[in-house]
Amino acid sequence: MLSRDRAKAGFDDIVVTREPLLRQACYIVLILLTCLRPAPAQPDTEARAILKELVEINTTNPNGSNTLAARAIERRFLDAGFDPKDIYVGGPSERKYNLVARLRGAEVRKPILLMGHLDVVEALPSDWTTDPFQLVEKDGYFYGRGTQDMKSDDAIMIETLIRLKRESYRLGRDIILALTSDEESGPFNGMDWLLKNHRDLIDAEYALNADAGGIVTVDGKPHHLSLNGAEKIYADFQLTSRNPGGHSSLPSPDNAIYHLSDALGRIARNPFPVEFNPITRGYFERTAQLETPQRAADLKGALRTPPDPEAIRRLSADPGFNATMRTTCVATRISGGHANNALPQTAQAVVNCRILPGHSPAEVEQDLKNIVNDAAVAIQFLNGGTGEPEHAPVTKGQAPEAVKDEFMTPLTTLAARFWPNAPIVPAQSSGASDDKYTRAAGIPTYGFSSMAVDRDDVRAHGKDERVRVSAFNDGVDFFYLFLKALTPPPVAARVTIRPRIQAQQATRPFVRLPH
Repeated sequence: MLSRDRAKAGFDDIVVTREPLLRQACYIVLILLTCLRPAPAQPDTEARAILKELVEINTTNPNGSNTLAARAIERRFLDAGFDPKDIYVGGPSERKYNLVARLRGAEVRKPILLMGHLDVVEALPSDWTTDPFQLVEKDGYFYGRGTQDMKSDDAIMIETLIRLKRESYRLGRDIILALTSDEESGPFNGMDWLLKNHRDLIDAEYALNADAGGIVTVDGKPHHLSLNGAEKIYADFQLTSRNPGGHSSLPSPDNAIYHLSDALGRIARNPFPVEFNPITRGYFERTAQLETPQRAADLKGALRTPPDPEAIRRLSADPGFNATMRTTCVATRISGGHANNALPQTAQAVVNCRILPGHSPAEVEQDLKNIVNDAAVAIQFLNGGTGEPEHAPVTKGQAPEAVKDEFMTPLTTLAARFWPNAPIVPAQSSGASDDKYTRAAGIPTYGFSSMAVDRDDVRAHGKDERVRVSAFNDGVDFFYLFLKALTPPPVAARVTIRPRIQAQQATRPFVRLPH
């Protein structure tokens, strides 16, 4: 019956698998009991040490080394008592190793896969107010490259598996952690490589991707929880205009830079059409309940048939809502000319597109050609690994995922205790992650991070990247309890609870873990 209740709250278009009510009740009781159990002393201390170690290993492309980070994590797992046979470190490049660790359970059901990546984008120390490759704590924040994307989540997942191993917790199934390379950039994407070469290491019933979704806060206060069930496709296109050139004293309107400039202007002035899928429709419906009256009216207006054009215009001014409603294409790089006193022979630009599910790069390439409509400007898809032009893929983005009750029940129950009154909102990622590989491989993937980030303080890939220390601590506590709730002990190992005692347990106040 959960799916019917959830439909009233904006999840009507998300498919939710049904499970027996007894199993759902067992999940809830186990969650409540888990929350009341004492935790190991100062769990955050080790989590912080792991975060510090990860941040201070440069894993940028092409100058850093993911292998150093993978080996450091391997040492921690071995020190915690993991069997070396349950840890794999390897990859197609000596600097781009991936780590896969398996925490053994009852093996009654297929494992759960936890996903993350070790690589980060480049950070210039001269741009930052702190050293980007040192974990700095100040003013209630952790600063450092990767604190938001996504070494904090990596540290939390690593710490959780180590704690469960030391506790000898009886898992109902195996948990696999895959921390990979080249998610941000580079030719050796780790998740894609593992699926093609070592599928047996990461095969799972479903995956939890900590590189998507999460807790959205406003001034540090919970606003909503984003659960990603879909994401856009990443695609780069190169626009090239060529010309014989000549002497700059004899200018002509037939100028490579002018042709390119006009083409980019047409792309900027002709946004892609508005389109909703079950996830984004649910997101707008649920978010409308949390916004100001005008914004709520606009969100509802956008969902009408046909959409209210004024509501679309106002929402399009917000980058987040705009990216949710449509495929976006934006110029990100430009070059041209060869001398100050010569007419340009070549002008080039890169246009980065984030494509809605259900559409392919090949479709968008044709759309761009129709928008530009200039034979003097060639448009080609760029291979993400090599950066060289090639034929655009015809593969379309994956449809929204079904959400299992066994995932939603503990998430809903625990989230209500950590972040009261913050609803869970279905969402579609405007960025790109390794979801596209696992979903295409038939592994249902849900995007959720236990880290809270202010919606006006998203610094991933930017200057002075940071997370609140309190958000990190909460993430450590939440994920530990959440993972235990996802993998309850086998039925034979569970303690039978009499109804009267069960009722007493359920009415106890929630106890937060100590920091």
